[in-house]
Amino acid sequence: MATAYLAKWRLLRRDVILFLIAQTLLGITGVGINWVALNLYLLRLGFDPPFIGLVHAASMATWALLSLPAGVLGGRWGSRRAMIGGLVLSGGAWVLSSQAELIPTSLRPGWLLATCVLASVGMVLYFVNFAPFLMARTGLAERDHAFSAFVALEPLGGFAGSLLGGLLPGLFAGILGVSAAAPGPFRLTLLTAALLLVPAILLLLATSESPLAPAVEQPVEERPAKGGPAPVALIAAVALCLALWLAGRSSADTFFNVYLDTTLAAPTGLIGALQGIGQLVAVPAVLVMPLLVARWGQVRIIIHGGLAAALGLLLLGLIPHWSAAGFGLMALTACFSITNATVIVYGQEIVEAGWRETMSGALNAAGGFGLAAMALMGGHAILSVGYRGVFLMGMGCMVAGALLFWIYFPVRHAELGRR
Repeated sequence: MATAYLAKWRLLRRDVILFLIAQTLLGITGVGINWVALNLYLLRLGFDPPFIGLVHAASMATWALLSLPAGVLGGRWGSRRAMIGGLVLSGGAWVLSSQAELIPTSLRPGWLLATCVLASVGMVLYFVNFAPFLMARTGLAERDHAFSAFVALEPLGGFAGSLLGGLLPGLFAGILGVSAAAPGPFRLTLLTAALLLVPAILLLLATSESPLAPAVEQPVEERPAKGGPAPVALIAAVALCLALWLAGRSSADTFFNVYLDTTLAAPTGLIGALQGIGQLVAVPAVLVMPLLVARWGQVRIIIHGGLAAALGLLLLGLIPHWSAAGFGLMALTACFSITNATVIVYGQEIVEAGWRETMSGALNAAGGFGLAAMALMGGHAILSVGYRGVFLMGMGCMVAGALLFWIYFPVRHAELGRR
């Protein structure tokens, strides 16, 4: 089994490899530097958790509302063009949002909301269309490997980016001659993240306009046409479960660094290190996803991964110490990464090729609504139930998603997508 597993990595084509390198750079910027620095930048500009939650909620609501149209645009323009356009738009918006310190105080809230929403528009174009891009450039034999690499490289880039996000503010503080508690160092840190998108865009431009024939031909049933009615119930079921899982994860993604900064008084370097290590542990976990799926099936891996991720949030919520928070984040990120990678492949395989953009758009829309709901409600819930209550709310969402998936997709259908 191990020999066959390693052999399938050699089936990945040039376009796939270029895309995966670009995804790593995006992980450094979006999942890494921005994740660490953005919330801390907002705190230093004088904003409170409800406004931070509002910024994330507005971004995710935009993501949710535009996911299906992004799939339609990808179908018309081609997934490659949609992804490139999305990264260009997001990079420009990140440059603008990083300069909020230079905007008059009365205009800052609107500026931040507008630029973060604009960045979300670009990201939804990218993420809705990456799955059809990969599906068209992989065969059935190496597909799990390509998608697991996609999910693994994002946290690997996130690890490097989180370390940079923790170190760069101190470095820029020394250059500017100000305290690390000032907003200026974080402004330059976020600007650096935006500029790192340029090589990612160049890598995508180097991919081919039309996909090459995959190393292993697609099975006959994966035809490019829509051969029947829209699989509405199937798409809705997967989308609802993903919305609950991402709502759970959002409780940590949105407020982890705010919690450590304001409640546990952790230094920025430690926050960046914990978030980076939390990303890093997801890499080996998700790379073994194809082996886990081959042994236990997609449905079992999805359900058990969701439940294990819930345990990470439980640890994060119950023990108010930076070490417990770090371990909880590691468990959440690693286990959810396995679930997420498997759900993406499963959702693409259980529908005909003509419905893949619709499935991808629906999953991104549902995930965006889940992220937005938790970010918005969590920012206000912190004032009444505290961070512990928000993290436990997230755990409940994770468990609910796993139970719903178990009910709708019985284990006996674990290989439905492989028929």
